[in-house]
Amino acid sequence: MSVLISSIYFSPVKSLSFTNIKSCIIKKDLGIVNDRSFAFTRIIDSKKALILEKNPSERKLNNFLTLKNSPVLNKYNFEYKNNKLILKLGDKQLLSIIADDPEQKSILVNTILELENSLTKPIFLLQSNIAPFFDTSHSNKIFNSISLINLNSIKDFEKKINQKIELERFRGNFYIEGLEAWEERKWIGKIIKINNISFKIEKNIPRCTAVNLKPETDISDKSLLKLLKKNYDHCDMGVYLRSLDEGKVEAGNIVEC
Repeated sequence: MSVLISSIYFSPVKSLSFTNIKSCIIKKDLGIVNDRSFAFTRIIDSKKALILEKNPSERKLNNFLTLKNSPVLNKYNFEYKNNKLILKLGDKQLLSIIADDPEQKSILVNTILELENSLTKPIFLLQSNIAPFFDTSHSNKIFNSISLINLNSIKDFEKKINQKIELERFRGNFYIEGLEAWEERKWIGKIIKINNISFKIEKNIPRCTAVNLKPETDISDKSLLKLLKKNYDHCDMGVYLRSLDEGKVEAGNIVEC
């Protein structure tokens, strides 16, 4: 059986959105175009925010709003199209802004603060198309990444714990089918190809408590992090890819490994 791209997702806003798409454009050393192009800051001033927007080496995870430090935001989703950033709650559109308009960015921030008064001011909305806000862009080894999740690894985990696990909890870009469970962990350091685009498998993806959140809610209803550790002696799910070429990837494409 061939290994295929089952589905593709991207997150216009770091950690706080998850959008299914049929295809995506890949840029060399950048990843999926528009993925993690935006991020909300956390507990820093405007001067520091400008530094983080331009310089990935200065970024730390606790500089940003994430589902780990702000689980209330898991109720919301963002869509990004035609230079508009749209805030949604379920199927309801709450606000649409012109993404590169500073005044409208401030309106979006103020709206979120009004919706969730537990969040600490100040918050700034950052944007960078050339240095997106990937977790791996503020690590010891800085690179822009694409996350790949093996659906059979999730299924194996489900069998181990006798619970259904929504794929959305892992917020991957590429979900693949047709590969033995956990076989992707043997790919570290290797090159794979998708639609003639080469990707290097950089590392396993360590997970945080955000995977415990039920999709589209702020309810923590599972202990998946502890169960991963208990059953597999690690807290990983998926691998990070680095794009070595440019092109287009579509759902249904074969993964050459």
